[in-house]
Amino acid sequence: MSFVHVRDASQTDGLRRDLASSSRIALDCEAAGFHRYSDRLCLLQITTESDSYILDPLAFDPSELLRSVLEDPSIPVLMHGADYDLRLLDRDLGILLRGLFDTQVAAALLGEKALGLQALLESRLGVSLSKKYQRADWAERPLADGMLEYAADDTRYLFRLADVLAGELAAAGRTAWAEEECRFLEESATGRGDDDAEPEDPVTRVKGARDLTPREVTALREALEWRDRMARERDKAPFRVVGDQPLLEAVLRRPLDQRELAEIKGFPVGLARSEGSELLDRFDRVAQLPDEEIRPYPRSPRRGGPGRAAPDAEELAEKLKVARNKRADELGLDRGTLMANALVQAIAVQRPATLEALARLDGIRGWQVEAVGQVLLEVLDRRR
Repeated sequence: MSFVHVRDASQTDGLRRDLASSSRIALDCEAAGFHRYSDRLCLLQITTESDSYILDPLAFDPSELLRSVLEDPSIPVLMHGADYDLRLLDRDLGILLRGLFDTQVAAALLGEKALGLQALLESRLGVSLSKKYQRADWAERPLADGMLEYAADDTRYLFRLADVLAGELAAAGRTAWAEEECRFLEESATGRGDDDAEPEDPVTRVKGARDLTPREVTALREALEWRDRMARERDKAPFRVVGDQPLLEAVLRRPLDQRELAEIKGFPVGLARSEGSELLDRFDRVAQLPDEEIRPYPRSPRRGGPGRAAPDAEELAEKLKVARNKRADELGLDRGTLMANALVQAIAVQRPATLEALARLDGIRGWQVEAVGQVLLEVLDRRR
C-alpha cells in the first residue's frame, strides 16, 4: 500500500473524504523527545479503509480535520501503545480521543510476552518490519523517503492485527476487559500535568544521587539546571547535551578548571570549553552557601504517616502478591498486567471488606475485581 504525504491544508481533500466514509481508522503519532528538548507532535500517520496518510503537524494544524472523527466514540480508532500518543493529541491538538482499541492492551490481556508492534505483526501476521528508524529524529525536515515509509508501516497493518486480536479476546472472554482498559486510557490522558502539583525534584531521576551529601545534592541540582537551560536553548534532549553520570562525576570531583572538567569520562570536550565556566561558577556558589540554604535529597514519606501503611501492611502486601501471582499464572497473564504492585499495596493499606469496597479503590478496574478480587478478599479475611 502506498501513502499520501500531506504537508499543507490544501492537500487534505482526499483524507477528508476518506475519514467521512470510514467505519474505523488506524492512527499513530511520532514525537521528537528522544532528540529534542520539546517532545512536540511531529507526525501523524493515519490509515483508512482506502489509503494511508502521513500528516505534518509542524507544517499545518490538522486539529479541525481530525477532531470530529477522533472524538466520536462510535468510530473505532486503532492504535498501538496509545498512552503517550493520547497525551500528545490532547496537549498539542486539543483532541480528546474516543473509540480507542489499543492492540498493545489487547495483547497484554491475552498474556502475550512480546508486546511491541513488530513482534506482534510477526507472530500474528507473519509481517516483518524494519527497525532502521526506531530512533529517528521526527522533527527534522525534509524527512527521508525511508523514514516516511517506516512511519506508514506503523498503521497500515493495524486493521488486520486488531481483527486477529479481537477474535482472540472474544474467544478468551476478555473483550470487556480490553474495552475497559481502553476507556481508562482515554480518560487518564486528560488533565495530566496539574499546575497545582508540586514539581518533581530533578535529582530523584539521577542514579546515585541519593548517596550524595546534602551540599553535593544542591550542586547536582545546579548542574541539572545548567544542562536544562542549554538543552532548551539548543532544542536538544538533555541527555544529548551531557549525560547524568558525567554530571554526577563533576559534582563529586569538583574540577578546578575547564580542562579538568573535559577530562571527566563522557563529558563533551567542546561543551566543557564553551560552557564549562558557568558550571564551575555554580559549583563555587554552592560551596559558599550557608548550611540553612542547602537542600538535601528529598525524603521519602515516612512510613505510618497519614494514609500510609500500618506496621504490618508490608507483610500483608506480600501475602496479597502471592495470591495475585498465583491467579495471574492461572489466567496466563503477566502479574503486573493483572494488578500492579502499587495497587496491591493500596489494598493492603485500605483493606476493603467486600468486592464493592474493592471496586471503589482509586485506579482499580472492574475486570480486575472480577478476575482476582475474591482471591484477594480471602487473604484479607484471614488477617481480620
